[in-house]
Amino acid sequence: MLLKANTMTDQQNQFPQLFLRLALSVTMLSAVADRLGFWGANAAWGNMANFEAYTRKLTFFLPEALSTVSAYAATCLEILFPLMLILGFKTKIAAYGSGFLLLIFAVSMTIALGIKAPLDYSVWVGCAGAFLLASQQQYSFSIDQLTKK
Repeated sequence: MLLKANTMTDQQNQFPQLFLRLALSVTMLSAVADRLGFWGANAAWGNMANFEAYTRKLTFFLPEALSTVSAYAATCLEILFPLMLILGFKTKIAAYGSGFLLLIFAVSMTIALGIKAPLDYSVWVGCAGAFLLASQQQYSFSIDQLTKK
């Protein structure tokens, strides 16, 4: 009976879980698109130089060179993790990675800019969603599911 209940829960969880994977992915890729200039007049940063300056605000405690490195590292991870989530490849790792990355952003934004900034951008919500996704036992519609032994 318990096995059947878990199977039912997993089946009911398939589409919300997929939606969460896609929502997290699109949100992070949109931020990267912004700093690469793809959003035009609707951009928050508009280019990488502006994003580097913003990152320096958030990482005021780091030397400038390390702050710049962190801007590019964050950008690379904000491309890698969403692609992994979309494909469902190593989904648990990508979800934890996304959660920790968003947690670092949220804490940095809170310290540097105050509590309003991460709330306005729903960084805490994204972080919580990523950790919820990481806690799942299996991932439907994923490479992980196809390669499961």
